[in-house]
Amino acid sequence: MPAVTGKLAAASLALALIAASTSIASAQKKYDTGATDTEIKIGNIMPYSGPASAYGIIGRTEAAYFKKINDEGGINGRKINFISYDDAYSPPKTVEQARKLVESDEVLFIFNSLGTPPNSAIHKYMNSKKVPQLFVATGATKWNDPQNFPWTMGWQPNYQSETQIYAKWLLKNKPDAKIAVLYQNDDYGKDYLKGLKDGLGAKAASMIVMEESYETSEPTIDNHIVKLKSTGADVFMNITTPKFAAQAIKKNAEIGWKPLHFLNNVSASVGSVMKPAGFENGQDIISADYLKDVSDPAWTNDPGMKEFLAFMTKYFPEGDKLDKGTIVGYAVAQTLVQVLKQCGDDLTRENVMKQAANLKDFRTEALLPGVKINTSAADFAPISQLQLEKFKGEKFELFGEVISADVGG
Repeated sequence: MPAVTGKLAAASLALALIAASTSIASAQKKYDTGATDTEIKIGNIMPYSGPASAYGIIGRTEAAYFKKINDEGGINGRKINFISYDDAYSPPKTVEQARKLVESDEVLFIFNSLGTPPNSAIHKYMNSKKVPQLFVATGATKWNDPQNFPWTMGWQPNYQSETQIYAKWLLKNKPDAKIAVLYQNDDYGKDYLKGLKDGLGAKAASMIVMEESYETSEPTIDNHIVKLKSTGADVFMNITTPKFAAQAIKKNAEIGWKPLHFLNNVSASVGSVMKPAGFENGQDIISADYLKDVSDPAWTNDPGMKEFLAFMTKYFPEGDKLDKGTIVGYAVAQTLVQVLKQCGDDLTRENVMKQAANLKDFRTEALLPGVKINTSAADFAPISQLQLEKFKGEKFELFGEVISADVGG
């Protein structure tokens, strides 16, 4: 009997050890739809066609960066399967593509989809499905609302912060300014406009002499520029996407209107805006930035810039290094890689959001010195710092200090 008892005890111990090792293994690895031992499936939606097609280069840069990551062995041994679709900056198409990615392709999450109206169209859907809508490529303030939309997070500085910084500069340096505003007639344009008005405070009513909106379906904004010039404004607040920004700069030169010109960050690109508009037409335009500019010789010997240029040469040689979209795509892809590294073997949607909300002073070296990425369970706005810049010659030159302008959801 003792021998039998001993065998039974040994068998029980062996079974217990197997059960324990199995439970440890299962505790170590947790997956939701879109993740396995070998793959992380990520969805993306970009305007590769349509009025905002200049931004398509962001998605192409991200695809190239994830290829680099895969060539280096992936993330914790898993390769990234990056599925990117075109929505032509059309919200109904965005809804269609988001459903396809979530319900047919079964991605783990949707990453860095572009545009305020397109992301607004899938905002409630993504949260009802509890699928992360991560690091959206839009600076609308509403992406920082973890209490009501816990599955959506922004990345870039928000639009209201940016125009509040311009407003503060104007109040200090040009308090008697007469401001003419051109803005895109959607959530993106209105968010920027709200920030400007909030920043000007009580003086907004007297300083803003005209607010002129345009539709993305319009082939040209020339008539709007002529109308704004007629107000006699000496400050032009240009809240437009790249195609229309270049048109505005050109038209200003053509009709001889030379106001102090502010250009929103999302169009402050040497490659996609300033060059097509004509460098001579863009002199002294003021914008704000949070990323290093390839055209600025100040970064020639910068290790981070050297890494970016080496990546572009090897993985995206056809990409325009002067197009701001390339360094944006590179930097946000690096941020995602950090989040996925932090996830370890817990690749659940819940943990992806948990780790995205747990970035502490993270830096990709594409960011300007002093700019850091910070998030928490109560703060879904990763970047809230900007530095003013002025266009001189063929490049933007930074001036002043890095300014922090947090605006909550």
